[in-house]
Amino acid sequence: MTLLMFIAGLVALIAGAEFLVRGASKLALSFGISPLVVGLTIVAFGTSAPEVAVSVGAVMDGRTDIALGNVVGSNIFNVLFILGVAALITPLVVHIQLIRQEGPIMLGASLLLLLLSLDGRLGLVDGLMLVALLVVYTVFLVVQSRRETKAAQEEYAAEFKAAPVGGWDASLPVQLLLIAIGLGLLVAGSGWLVDAAVIFAKSMGVSDLVIGLTIVAAGTSMPEVATSVMAAIKGERDIAVGNVVGSNTFNILGCLGLSGLVAGSAGLAVPASVLNFDIWVMLAVALACLPVFLTGREIARWEGAVFLAYYAAYVAYLILAAQQHDALGAYSSVMMGFVIPLTVITLVVVLLRRPPAEAA
Repeated sequence: MTLLMFIAGLVALIAGAEFLVRGASKLALSFGISPLVVGLTIVAFGTSAPEVAVSVGAVMDGRTDIALGNVVGSNIFNVLFILGVAALITPLVVHIQLIRQEGPIMLGASLLLLLLSLDGRLGLVDGLMLVALLVVYTVFLVVQSRRETKAAQEEYAAEFKAAPVGGWDASLPVQLLLIAIGLGLLVAGSGWLVDAAVIFAKSMGVSDLVIGLTIVAAGTSMPEVATSVMAAIKGERDIAVGNVVGSNTFNILGCLGLSGLVAGSAGLAVPASVLNFDIWVMLAVALACLPVFLTGREIARWEGAVFLAYYAAYVAYLILAAQQHDALGAYSSVMMGFVIPLTVITLVVVLLRRPPAEAA
């Protein structure tokens, strides 16, 4: 039954992603809202619904390690795994707005989470602040996009070769129905997948925090995987990238904000291991996006491969740390002393050698 639930979850995710991308991209054309903003709001918030459900549910059950680990792990997974896979399918063009605005906002939200966690707890006031910032951010995006309606339509037609007005999915009710069905399938599929994965993990004796950082994080991010990969295949590259950046921002401001509100005066305890390692990895991943975005305004296939390699290295570290394996010390030394510095040097060289015409 567990295996069947896992397979059913995957099928629902694939179907849901198809409905969601079709409905969201058509909705963008109908309202004159740029596909990037649709990816940053409707698609990103919708595909983050599983993270909200899991985190809030975990807080209500008193399992705050899963709630926090889910968000931090999902943000790491979204950038390193999802953008990595999508970039391998097709190099992802990065919209100038992501470079100048959304990327720094995602980085700012990550830094804010770090600062709020320094006292070892996310309290009620912290939750209120995060939710308020999410509301302000969403309103700002919509207002900004409406002011650029004509330019957005021209960009949509030029970059994505949008189909002419008409067709069975041209009407607003059909588009909203497609989005609703897509989100419903994504949430249901993600739930089945996570439930099956947690059963497998529990049978292996893995801790709640590691489950939250890996299996639950990856499982609740499967809607983002399916949506971004499907968007990349269909040529909706702004949605593919915007979905990840928007989801990461929403995960911090929305998921942890709502979780903090549900936790009330008790707040969310921040485990020392998360504060000392995982949040810093999340922050480093957000920071790494900026030079990658800037190198030619696209995420090239080789950069996608680097992202995937780093995610594999991160998961390997978590597994070794959880088991207190003898190889942990040597592994950490190699990563910190050789692999990470080499990658940083490579990105800096590529950035410096970028032709002036490509400057953001």
